[in-house]
Amino acid sequence: MSVTDPNMPALESLWGIPLATALLPDAGPVNAELLRAFAMMRQHDPRPASATSAAFYASADDLLSRCDITEMQTLFSFIGARLGAVVSSLNRQAWQDHGVSGARIAIAGSWFQVQNDGAFHDVHTHGNCSWSGVYYVDIDPLAQRQTHPVYGARNGMLRCYGPWWDQLAGAHIDAGNTYLMDAHRDIAPEPGLLVLFPSSLKHQAFPYAGTRDRVAISFNATVETGASSASKPYDFS
Repeated sequence: MSVTDPNMPALESLWGIPLATALLPDAGPVNAELLRAFAMMRQHDPRPASATSAAFYASADDLLSRCDITEMQTLFSFIGARLGAVVSSLNRQAWQDHGVSGARIAIAGSWFQVQNDGAFHDVHTHGNCSWSGVYYVDIDPLAQRQTHPVYGARNGMLRCYGPWWDQLAGAHIDAGNTYLMDAHRDIAPEPGLLVLFPSSLKHQAFPYAGTRDRVAISFNATVETGASSASKPYDFS
């Protein structure tokens, strides 16, 4: 049946979930310096040993203020520009309708995580922000990860769950809602990859094991329009 068929009612596909990815140009030197800085920060972490382990480590969420190096500023300028482009595109009509102007990205918190030997991050969302994201600093190549005898193709994957995931747990399933069955999206991390998503999107990091640590920077962002900001601002237009 074509859309010009008179028997076809007006059809809308509503409430899509945006998900954006981008690669940092020339990420190699940036990532190398970030890894050196993170190793030093982890070595001097004042928290008790019980807060860290050989398989998993997460820094405090004040990474931008604690790691004020050129490479970090390069990365977050890239993040601010890419997130600004996404937010502007999604909100263009709504901002016109509501008279919103002078918007800028503000990083509300950022931290790095190190995972290996089966460490993972279970399903969760982020609060007190409108957008979140993750940037991958280091991880084994995909083909190498997929040879793991237990984790296989899911070794170290990022999985994002769509809005229908919860409903499918108890919903009636037949041929009429087959279009809902693709309720998640797996993203293969690689060094230099940035992933941006609404903070309300459920996601998880699958268990990872490899020769190199899975090192990622996570962050939360707000979009501000006021004259002052309590967070690190990144302008865009």
